[in-house]
This record gives sequence, C-alpha cells and structure tokens, in this order.
Amino acid sequence: MHHIIIQNLYNKTVPIPAIDNSKSVFDILQGQQIDWMHACGAKGRCTTCKMIVLQGIENLSPLSQVELKYREGRKLKDNERLACQSRPLGDISIRVAEANKMPHVKYSD
Repeated sequence: MHHIIIQNLYNKTVPIPAIDNSKSVFDILQGQQIDWMHACGAKGRCTTCKMIVLQGIENLSPLSQVELKYREGRKLKDNERLACQSRPLGDISIRVAEANKMPHVKYSD
C-alpha cells in the first residue's frame, strides 16, 4: 500500500486506498478527516490547497490544465502542486504551504 506523508503535521502518514486515478490528494486527505485549506471548494479556482512536494513528485498525475495556468502565472513553483488537482500514483511526502496553514491546526513547525 502506498502512503502520503505530511511532514509538517508530525509526519502524519495517510494510506492511499487504491491507485486508480479516481481520487485526488485532497479527496484522500478529507477522507481521513485531515483539514486542508480549500477556499474554492477544491475546484481548482485558487491555490489555497497548494502542497509542497518533498519527495515523490514523479508519483503524482501529470499537471492539470489549471496547474499549468498557475505555473505560467508563477503561482505554483516546480515543487508545488494543487491537492485538488493531483492524483497520487505512489508514495509522496508533502508539506502544508506556510501561507495555507489553518489557524486551528497544530503544525510541527
């Protein structure tokens, strides 16, 4: 079984139920009751669900058209992806972006 590790949530390890491209990283996190910022309702209309990918960026689905637009506008760096647009294909290690941390969640840094 593959996992998502959230480094700045005390290395929280979230199992990926199945590699079938049907669920985004955001969907998987929400399914495990992990609060993740999503101001637009996870529709790809903002960047509040941005995640910093520390390892395994090659284990994510290709960039969506929405992510490409944000990359071109310099709102996403090479190591950043939108949790609502990215589908895990294997193990990944991520961080919550500083600007997108939620005030009621206790982070490890």
